[in-house]
Amino acid sequence: MRDILDGLTAWRARGEPFALATVVQTWSSAPRPPGTAMAVSAAGEVLGSISGGCVEGDTYELARHVIKSGEAALARFGVTDDDAFASGLTCGGIIDVFVEPVGELQYPTFDKVLDAIRGHRPVVVATVTSGTAVGQHVTLDESGVVASAAGLKPDDSLVSRMGAMLTQSDTDVIHGGQTTGSLPSASMFLQSYAPPPRMIVFGAIDFAAAVADIGKFLGYHVTVCDARPVFATAARFPDVDRLVVDWPHRYLRTQRVEESTVLCVLTHDPKFDIPLLEVALETPARYIGVMGSRRSHRSRLESLRGAGIPEGQLDRLSSPIGLDLGARTSEETAVSIAAEIIAAARGATGLPLREREGAIHR
Repeated sequence: MRDILDGLTAWRARGEPFALATVVQTWSSAPRPPGTAMAVSAAGEVLGSISGGCVEGDTYELARHVIKSGEAALARFGVTDDDAFASGLTCGGIIDVFVEPVGELQYPTFDKVLDAIRGHRPVVVATVTSGTAVGQHVTLDESGVVASAAGLKPDDSLVSRMGAMLTQSDTDVIHGGQTTGSLPSASMFLQSYAPPPRMIVFGAIDFAAAVADIGKFLGYHVTVCDARPVFATAARFPDVDRLVVDWPHRYLRTQRVEESTVLCVLTHDPKFDIPLLEVALETPARYIGVMGSRRSHRSRLESLRGAGIPEGQLDRLSSPIGLDLGARTSEETAVSIAAEIIAAARGATGLPLREREGAIHR
């Protein structure tokens, strides 16, 4: 829902009725993961996509019906050899889609959920998708406050399970009898909205502008840091979340770096790179990419070894930065770097899919 946040906010501001369709469970080679959302307004406008085009038509019609009836619905879409030309997923996957009307009566905490996502505050929503009280919600925020529909009383185990999801964006499915509190016959879909992961780009160069743009596109909270105020300007980086003028290593020492954080070191200057990388290698950052030639990186490694950095830590550095795409321009280089970041996050190879076997979607 994060990717259609602005559109949903606009609809709520003008009181536009709409239905929200969410992928709640997938099997086999489904094109989009659980939590992917699409919204349809009463006026027929559409936000987002749940399958890349395979079942959007049927979901659209179901959403229009849900808006009129005011009642939520759970639909399953899939494909077999016998109905390959029917509406379904030609990739062979199966998805369950929960479609619900959004309004003050059906989803009274929806605006609070939107506010939390927009403000980068963690929130978890549990939605009853089948059985008793379909369409009712339980929400939990970082203060531990639980909000639920009248008569829907989550037990401690459900609240604990939701609390454990506050620190990372994730989904879960609870079937009746597991931990549904006062609803033993219900199934629930849990979705957490943690603050977006951070990307910190060091070096306010042209490449950094392109990397920052693609980082925003991928959903990162992007910071650009450079010690030189003449380069680190809002005019050059108008869309980043934060622009910092400081020595890179000094700034990084003040930051809480999590495992989801990615660090892109584009300064290409030893007086910045070496002290910065000494600090970066102390963090649990998922990805530390460093721009420079192979010769530059060999020299960099010698300096870091001289500073006492263990060999195992040096292996964490991705340099030369990016995948081998033959990139030349700043934009092409940013795509190369982004591809390597995605592969690192997913534990993927970066190889062409035609050279691999097995499932495409992991």
